[in-house]
Amino acid sequence: MSGGLSRAFAEAARLARAAWRRFVEYCVLDDSQSRGLSLLKEWLTPEQLAQYEASGHFDVIGCHTGKRYRIRHGTGMNIYELDELGRLHAGWCFVPRDTLVAGDVMLAQKIALEANERAALAVARSFPVRWRPT
Repeated sequence: MSGGLSRAFAEAARLARAAWRRFVEYCVLDDSQSRGLSLLKEWLTPEQLAQYEASGHFDVIGCHTGKRYRIRHGTGMNIYELDELGRLHAGWCFVPRDTLVAGDVMLAQKIALEANERAALAVARSFPVRWRPT
C-alpha cells in the first residue's frame, strides 16, 4: 500500500474513533458525564478548578516526592509528570478497573497521586509524551 493511501486510511480511522468518542460522551453518557465532572469540580482546589476550566487540565503534587503531575481531561494516558521548569517530562497511565466517565477517572487519579503517589505509580504504565497543551 502506498504511503499516501496508508496515511489516508490512518486519518480516516482516527476521525472515526474521534466521532465515536464524541457520540458516546455527548449522547449516550451525557448525564453520567455531567455528574462526573460536577463531582470532580467539587474536589478540585480553587486553583485547580481555574486551571481546568481555562485549559482542560489541572496540576497535582505527589504526596511522596513532591513532583508535579498534570492530569488532562480524559480516561487514560492523560497524566503527565512535569519537570522542574514545568515542561512535560513523562506520561503515566493508571485507571480504575471499572469503566467510568472522565470526571470520575480524573478524580480517582487526583486522589491517588495526592494520597498515595507510590502505590499509584507502582501500577501505572509509562508512555512517551506526545500531547502538547494548546
